[in-house]
Amino acid sequence: MNDYIEKNKERFIEELKALLRVPSVSADPAFKQDVLKMAELTKKALLDAGADMAELCDTPGYPIVYAEKIIDPSKPTVLVYGHYDVQPADPLELWDSPPFEPVLKEGKIYARGAADDKGQVYMHVKAFEMMMRTDSLPCNVKFMIEGEEEVGSKGLSWFVPRNKEKLKSDVILISDTSIIADDIPSITTGLRGLSYVQVEVTGPKRDLHSGIYGGAVANPINILCDMISDLIDRDGQITIPGFYDDVANLSAEERTEMNKAPFSLDDYKKELDVKAVKGEKGYTTIERASIRPTLDVNGIWGGYIGEGAKTVLPAKAFAKISMRLVPNQESEKITKLFQEYFESAAPDYVTVKVYPHHGGEAVVTAIDSKAYKAASKAMETTFGKKPIPTRGGGSIPIVALFKKELGLDSILMGFGLDSDDIHSPNESYGIFNYLKGIETIAHFFKNFAE
Repeated sequence: MNDYIEKNKERFIEELKALLRVPSVSADPAFKQDVLKMAELTKKALLDAGADMAELCDTPGYPIVYAEKIIDPSKPTVLVYGHYDVQPADPLELWDSPPFEPVLKEGKIYARGAADDKGQVYMHVKAFEMMMRTDSLPCNVKFMIEGEEEVGSKGLSWFVPRNKEKLKSDVILISDTSIIADDIPSITTGLRGLSYVQVEVTGPKRDLHSGIYGGAVANPINILCDMISDLIDRDGQITIPGFYDDVANLSAEERTEMNKAPFSLDDYKKELDVKAVKGEKGYTTIERASIRPTLDVNGIWGGYIGEGAKTVLPAKAFAKISMRLVPNQESEKITKLFQEYFESAAPDYVTVKVYPHHGGEAVVTAIDSKAYKAASKAMETTFGKKPIPTRGGGSIPIVALFKKELGLDSILMGFGLDSDDIHSPNESYGIFNYLKGIETIAHFFKNFAE
């Protein structure tokens, strides 16, 4: 297998760069044709790699790319999941190079989607190609690559319950997570859920002159900032009544084991260029970023934000807010709690509306399953050391959906790094990680089949 990768690695890199040039931003309708183009390219890549069939499956949103190679119906089947859509590249001025013109430097490929998730999806395509070309595919494989993961997977949520027979498999393999470091492999065994909302605060019926009306009429931006500030107390606790009622708390023993993972707070602060960390009192940085719920403002705007000055008292202010959730917290319940609390907290001089956007549930996977052991053995083979099970702070809402609708556990065997800057300017993916992922995925198939 290593010979095949070595002989083809330059082609693998160039093919990935070609996909990264497609701005498949699902959140912005202006990129609709690019998202559809990316779906077609993904389908073609799977056919070229050796799939028996590949198709674009319609959904209420962007299409699902489905493909399969069935070598023997009596053998196990691995269902590979990933997504071909990417986050918006904004703010563009903070990129060192154009986000959709991939640049290779210092052993990394820089582009939007490099790590999340095009690079990691394409590892699976190339691992599949390698197994086909070397006549070493040991079991059946199906692919389900969606185009709306970054906006809530609504199309996939519609598609999965309607296609249970088509998707019938033994395990789901996902690479959309990270490892601790290039020399410290890990497998994600838990993810947080998500509740995402947009809020709108309205004051006067129109924008006003801040000199004539300032001090006499409430400023919606000021009020919004006050209301957001009140959502978290001095100890880092979220103040929404009932928010913590269903939180699954880990035992002291579990927390001790979790904090044995290699971690340097000094390196963490240095990497982020911050003098201190902040979070919920009584928890370590590792715990705050994985097993505790959070509330963060993802964007806030209103009034005049152009060049120069305009003395305006705005009529409206807006914010996008995400809440990361932990096991036992239900996203719909949390969204409702937030909506009721935030709207009821509005002072008389403004009106407040909350618009739910999307959400998903937290998930924890077992480490004693055959599939996990196959993944662990694969990583131990290629990295030379046993991977550490970790909890991830991000959300992949469809993992819980797969368990509910298909009865299948997912193996979260990603190869990115926290320093890849996914969702941020200058996103990157290491060439080492890309090629190591291809090698490791092939070993997973071998181990799982056995």
